[in-house]
Amino acid sequence: MTQFLELDGGRLAYDVIGEGPLIVLAHGMGDNRAAYRELAVRLADAGYRVASVDQRGHGESSTGWASYSRTDSAADLLAVVRHLGGPAVLVGHSFTGGSVTIAAAQEPEAVSAIVQISPFTRAQKVDFGGLLANPRYRKGMALLMGAGLFRSVGLWKRYLDHAYPGAKPAGFVEHVAALDADLRRPGRMAVVGSMGMSPPTDAGARLGDIRCPALVVEGSLDPDWTDARAEGEGIVAAMPPGLGRVEVVEGAGHYPHAQFPDEVAAAVLAFLGAGTRG
Repeated sequence: MTQFLELDGGRLAYDVIGEGPLIVLAHGMGDNRAAYRELAVRLADAGYRVASVDQRGHGESSTGWASYSRTDSAADLLAVVRHLGGPAVLVGHSFTGGSVTIAAAQEPEAVSAIVQISPFTRAQKVDFGGLLANPRYRKGMALLMGAGLFRSVGLWKRYLDHAYPGAKPAGFVEHVAALDADLRRPGRMAVVGSMGMSPPTDAGARLGDIRCPALVVEGSLDPDWTDARAEGEGIVAAMPPGLGRVEVVEGAGHYPHAQFPDEVAAAVLAFLGAGTRG
């Protein structure tokens, strides 16, 4: 059941399932909290209270916020933790991989661990060699940049199709249809464009300040990088020694939590020391 948290500037929509220690799930730009539906169930079944949050300007959360940076998103997630009673494990995908990093650095007492899935957490440079040699990367960059620049729902849907390589997960068609309807609402693609233009430098600057364990999950076929493992290892290298580690899900694109929820749940639970707890 959707619940709402009123904040200065707007309201956030979220839902909660399960009982136990708190995990907060934050989706990436152009998506909504339903992207975590399969992972949320698995984490709740393992003995956690799982809150899935629509980011500002997405899903059932409001638009009209003053800005849409990772720092803004971090503040939203910390507000959710305080509202629900933390500390919490924060899980962020893509854009919000940077958000959970900032939140952990800002309020270490509120964040017990972070998981970054396919994260944009540090400054990016276009790999021009990769554009020539790697057609998956070349197509992904063209669609991603085109969707943001032209605020095109059609290009965003083409990017999603590309970013879920191979067989699509159950419910994919319905999920994309729901996103299509949502993103065609007034102002929604403007939010996506704003987030896409927000550099992750605010998150990268805080990687060295985290004090909690961190897991980076990458998809081996993620079209956003020529080498997803190398990107994850670069993020971990910027953290204090011994805090971070990388897991790569073979065959996954930019959305491993939706494509392979069993594998991602197993990685997260092993990271948290949960094992078969339930």
